[in-house]
Amino acid sequence: MKHIAALQNLVTAASLDGGPSAAELDAIDLEMPLIRAEVELLDVQIALLDRAPNELDERRIRRARRKVLAARTVLANTGAGEAA
Repeated sequence: MKHIAALQNLVTAASLDGGPSAAELDAIDLEMPLIRAEVELLDVQIALLDRAPNELDERRIRRARRKVLAARTVLANTGAGEAA
């Protein structure tokens, strides 16, 4: 009887051994205001999925969109949003 076994090492084994590097954690910290603003916008959009938005809801959406745009602007002006 022949045994079937993997002939190669796992591809992801090495990448799971360590955690994020200090540079990756710094990048996440730098982007955190944008991440929070996007989550807030998503929360508003989810809350309004099953009903028609009233005037207050529309204000919440506009305010959340403005926060996302402001966070993106700050991130772009710092140069952190540029692809390496």
